[in-house]
Amino acid sequence: QVLPVESGGGLVQPGGSLRLSCAASGSIFVINDMGWYRQAPGKQRELVASINLGGRTTYATSVKGRFTISRDNAENVVYLQMSSLKPEDTAVYYCNTAWAGEYDDWGQGTQVIVSS
Repeated sequence: QVLPVESGGGLVQPGGSLRLSCAASGSIFVINDMGWYRQAPGKQRELVASINLGGRTTYATSVKGRFTISRDNAENVVYLQMSSLKPEDTAVYYCNTAWAGEYDDWGQGTQVIVSS
């Protein structure tokens, strides 16, 4: 299985912005609903945003209005634009199909740290 590769994380101050990218070869982004997940230390992995094949998006209440998920099928890339970042957004962020569970295959993720 070819896993998506996440990038774009880093250290940012509260109120700042980051854009995460998820890239993969093949047609995964045009045949699957895709999602961004995050996992903070000591917490369960949670779905924060998803985008379906028709472009419909969903967001967790905690990030609604601050995060935007988008997809570029021609380049096989899914993005997560994050704005007005808060310390509680600190986590490792992953992308996967929107239906992925804990026993599926996951990539390395990208670390986001929001701190002053």
